[in-house]
Amino acid sequence: MSKIKAAFENGKAFIPFITCGDPDLETTEKTVRAAVENGADLIELGIPFSDPTAEGPVIQSANIRALAGGVTTDKIFELVKRLRKDISIPMVFMTYANVVFSYGAEKFISACDKTGIDGLILPDVPFEEKEEFLPLCHKYGVDLISLIAPTSADRIGMISKEAEGFIYLVSSLGVTGTRSEITTDLGAIISVIRQNTDVPCAIGFGIATPEQAKQMAALSDGAIVGSAIIKIIEKYGKNAPDHVGAYVRSIKEALRSIT
Repeated sequence: MSKIKAAFENGKAFIPFITCGDPDLETTEKTVRAAVENGADLIELGIPFSDPTAEGPVIQSANIRALAGGVTTDKIFELVKRLRKDISIPMVFMTYANVVFSYGAEKFISACDKTGIDGLILPDVPFEEKEEFLPLCHKYGVDLISLIAPTSADRIGMISKEAEGFIYLVSSLGVTGTRSEITTDLGAIISVIRQNTDVPCAIGFGIATPEQAKQMAALSDGAIVGSAIIKIIEKYGKNAPDHVGAYVRSIKEALRSIT
């Protein structure tokens, strides 16, 4: 069984996203530990890239800060090794195809296996092009996580059937007036996903408050939060871990209250 699936076995899962090396790797390490201690079920670690096309300005800035601080893929693998000494929940990388190619795809994916990374999210690799990475992921036991967006339309069933680990459902939550409309669309997408797979599905993009996380997790199997956490790290810098821990705890409590 996929280790990632286990993250969804105790109620609704909370998945925080943290950019590695912002403001430095030591702070990243402490932040991950704080998130785990406060109830995170799975950690999504961002490997910085100079042109992160799927990211908004907040995470783009985090990428720039991390790269300016000298973070490298090798240093991030070392970080994962340190975290794995006492953290057992699943961890996945979110990065871009270019990062994997420039490191060497086989070298990168085998290093994921060796260090204890359970899955890989590559938002710039369309479903139709995943064969470039899938055989290597299978060889080394790393789940290649699929993204489904409201624009995926007639491909939702096909993507779901072949999904592994968990499905990352991209939701762009707008202002209050448009949210109920998007939520209805998400319900329809999730019903198509459910008809095609039992792989868990978590919703991300645009979630900031415990209430929003609760709404999204009530529809799906979990919630993913990135920008709101990166904003806390940007605000508090090296003192961010405690603040992130408190934030994670508030989200997790909201998810536990889903009946």
